[in-house]
Amino acid sequence: MKRFLFSLMLLATAAPAFAQTDKDDIKKTIDTMFEGMKKGDTALLSSTFHKDMVLQSVANKKDGSVALITEKAEDFVKQVGTPHKDIYDERITWGDIKVDGALASVWTPYKFYIGTQYSHCGVNFFQLMKTAAGWKIIYIVDTRRKDNCPE
Repeated sequence: MKRFLFSLMLLATAAPAFAQTDKDDIKKTIDTMFEGMKKGDTALLSSTFHKDMVLQSVANKKDGSVALITEKAEDFVKQVGTPHKDIYDERITWGDIKVDGALASVWTPYKFYIGTQYSHCGVNFFQLMKTAAGWKIIYIVDTRRKDNCPE
């Protein structure tokens, strides 16, 4: 019985350490994605995506309505990898990170710059899955606007 209680206590104290390691690894995956965007490095960018990743935006249309826009991950990777004069610089603020086993969700307010020129802001919402190769992004949805940026 003592061994069982000792094992249970050991597991309970180790769980937060595993969760923190997962959160650090999740942040690293997302940071690597943004590094790939900045460098225009399609291999680096693609290394963070699950093969079935979904990419969407909640967009405000000129008529005041809201639309859900779906983009193919390969089109996004192609756009990032197409030579362009200025870097794509997305500056995020780490928000809430939730982990349940092999599933994680991350909220990151952001401001997006093309070179040094401010373009837009919004919030990214990431879903990640822990695979044998590490944490992979399975879903991204974002909002986009010019003002009233979240902090």
